[in-house]
Amino acid sequence: MTTETYTVTGMTCGHCAASVTEEISELEGVETVDVVVETGAVTVTSTAPLDHAAVQAAVEEAGYVLA
Repeated sequence: MTTETYTVTGMTCGHCAASVTEEISELEGVETVDVVVETGAVTVTSTAPLDHAAVQAAVEEAGYVLA
């Protein structure tokens, strides 16, 4: 298992967190996604290290920015 924490900007509410969680969860190997809206922290646990570009694309698809 691999755990990585990212910072996502632009999130303001639970709906934002749900959108980011949904998009990142679709990436291959993702086990869990934990979002803290107040800090923008997104902690992802996966079976193997994730490609940074794939995570960035998922966050952008949700409508936010990976810092």
